[in-house]
Amino acid sequence: IGNTVLHILVLQPNKTFACHMYSLILSYDKNKEGPGSLELIPNNEGLSPFKLAGVEGNTVMFQYLMQKQKQNLWSFGPLSTVLYDITEIDSWAEDQSFLELIVSTKKREARQILDLTPVKELVSLKWNMYGRPYFCFLALFYILYMVCFTMCCVYRPLKPRMGNRTSSRDNTIYVQKMLQESYVTYEDELRLVGELITVIGAVVILVLEIPDILRVGAAKYFGQTILGGPFHIIVITYACMILVTMVMRLTSTTGEVVPMSFALVLGWCNVMYFARGFQMLGPFTIMIQKMIFGDLMRFCWLMAVVILGFASAFYIIFQTENPENLGQFYNYPMSLFTTFELFLTIIDGPANYDVDLPFMYSVVYFAFAIIATLLMLNLLIAMMGDTHWRVAHEQDELWRAQVVATTVMLERKLPRCLWPRSGICGREFGLGDRWYLRIEDRVDPNKHKMMRYTEAFKAQDRDNCEKGSEKLETNRDTLFKKELPALSLSRSTSRTSSHRGWEILRRNT
Repeated sequence: IGNTVLHILVLQPNKTFACHMYSLILSYDKNKEGPGSLELIPNNEGLSPFKLAGVEGNTVMFQYLMQKQKQNLWSFGPLSTVLYDITEIDSWAEDQSFLELIVSTKKREARQILDLTPVKELVSLKWNMYGRPYFCFLALFYILYMVCFTMCCVYRPLKPRMGNRTSSRDNTIYVQKMLQESYVTYEDELRLVGELITVIGAVVILVLEIPDILRVGAAKYFGQTILGGPFHIIVITYACMILVTMVMRLTSTTGEVVPMSFALVLGWCNVMYFARGFQMLGPFTIMIQKMIFGDLMRFCWLMAVVILGFASAFYIIFQTENPENLGQFYNYPMSLFTTFELFLTIIDGPANYDVDLPFMYSVVYFAFAIIATLLMLNLLIAMMGDTHWRVAHEQDELWRAQVVATTVMLERKLPRCLWPRSGICGREFGLGDRWYLRIEDRVDPNKHKMMRYTEAFKAQDRDNCEKGSEKLETNRDTLFKKELPALSLSRSTSRTSSHRGWEILRRNT
């Protein structure tokens, strides 16, 4: 019952009352330390009161719990050294990491905890010592891997076409080699080495991604933008395309260019994931993801309706015409592609002035230009501009959340020998098996002086305002018109002293 009450207090809107009641309930706890403590008992979701405060974004309760668990090591004048308990914060040996819970929650208030002590210092320590070097090395390794895969695709086994052309529009001159013909020369053996590296890399990607999907769940794993959800979809699809290409090569099935081209596009697009390691580029990846999976997905439904309607109309109009005079609409798939290019203004409206075009082509194209170019494209630009404005206001906060998510991901996947635990074991100071982070704090004495000056100036302003209001009440009936200028003058002159104090305070700050 006591543990349930603690979890309820974390969710209370009255933060001060919740903190006092929290202390009162813990004072009656018989097992104040150890596994039987009320603070360490999780709820049905596996969250202790400390983790629940982080998930809910309750910064007041979080700071209260951190101040209650900290240990003052020493202090000398304005300098002091404090040991903060990071046992529940550190993600080194946690299955349900506190940092991962913060970046995966949908509440923006939870991400503000990343700026609080000691979370900010712990993340900075992990990222600067281990996260950034490993992440940069991983980015370089992935780019070299993609270069190897691209070279294997560029020099894939092809041979000249032997059969005759069956159509005047058929311009194929090379076809895919059979498996027995693909690995004969020395160049083919070099390409085979690159292909083996590509396939091994795809298998490693699947082996690393699938356990996280089973642990977190597909909806949460792919749906969180900060955790890189869309990029996980891209990289898993890329690995599947590589395996499909391998199967088609081994079975000598024609058409391997389809999965190969998809894999090239997806593999190189995944390079944008590594932009999150840099503060200048990290927020833009979030912006691109929000635009693609927010604005662009909604816009594509409208675009598909318009393209299907007008492409069908164009095909019907030119169905009885000679395709040699205007071949952009000679069949239905080509009409769809041409209409898509016209929608994005990639090409101008096709026309042949040597022949008479149908009259309905001009009418339909005029309506298409008005709806697609002038209306819908400007609507898309306005939607993306609004998304850019919203994301720009929280880009630094989102980038810090990206860094935390990347740090937790690397710490979970790398071996323990390459990523030792951060902090100091409490046994060195007689504090048990819990882990602490040493933080040096400097208290600025001028800060307290400034606060006293601020309160004094505020009090003086309040007194002047009260005196002015009293004079105004007493003289309202008798000398209202005469005393009002004098009153305003006296109030303005009385404010000069406090105004001068405010100016001194601003300059000192």
